[in-house]
Amino acid sequence: MSRTRTLVYTALAMLAFAGNSLLCRVALKHTSLDAASFTSIRLVSGALVLCLLVRMRRPGTPVGGNWLSAGALFAYAAGFSFAYLRLSAATGALLLFGAVQATMIGHGVWAGERLRSLQWAGLLVTLGGLVGLLLPGLSAPPLPSALLMLGAGVAWGVYSLRGKGAGDPLAVTAGNFMRAAPMALALSVLLYPAISLDSAGLLYAVASGALTSGIGYAIWYSALPKLPSTAAATVQLSVPVLAALGGIVFLGETASLRLLLASVAVLGGIALVIWQKQRAAAD
Repeated sequence: MSRTRTLVYTALAMLAFAGNSLLCRVALKHTSLDAASFTSIRLVSGALVLCLLVRMRRPGTPVGGNWLSAGALFAYAAGFSFAYLRLSAATGALLLFGAVQATMIGHGVWAGERLRSLQWAGLLVTLGGLVGLLLPGLSAPPLPSALLMLGAGVAWGVYSLRGKGAGDPLAVTAGNFMRAAPMALALSVLLYPAISLDSAGLLYAVASGALTSGIGYAIWYSALPKLPSTAAATVQLSVPVLAALGGIVFLGETASLRLLLASVAVLGGIALVIWQKQRAAAD
């Protein structure tokens, strides 16, 4: 893959990941589709597209994955959807991203990874930004929804950690989507009295599953092997920013001073951890 193609694929993947927040938010805010149905349709359509991509790329390739990872994927997808009933696209993306990165950094520390003083400072700044965003006030996000999104971020962090070295990432992701889809459908059955379907909402959910999840992950996994690890981690800092810009442009959302300051703290702190890690590896 040429350098230009890698850059294009990376940019498209980041747009797709930010698009998940926008599609979920617009579906739940501007249509009557319920969060459980959004989750089910997203995971089912994502599973179908991912399995098709695996078969097209290499016929006969079995899908991978396992039930524990699928459970983490379902927890992420469900928490993500229900949190976006009341969170803005920007706030949700920031909380999700901060929780994912804090989970993965925390796991590294628990596993014996030693952080430099500047990395500890970056982690504390990140956590401080998340806490500051949640402190009571007129511009604070609803706490139950914020906690749901933080839980979704922890689940995605666990899913990402379990996926490291698990084999072909596209086939593994396809298998996990296949296993998570019945869990989401079971949740929809459990919440059947509250189910509300909407044609526009269905289209947004399918787009989230098939395009920004299924094809988005396929594009990302195509670009990832060509990216240095630090670049791959750093470029993901753009996702909350893109989600915020999309929310402002397409959904008419506004960015409060609290959100701006929290974004600087969370993204800046994570960037400091990443860059110091690369510097330590180079020494």
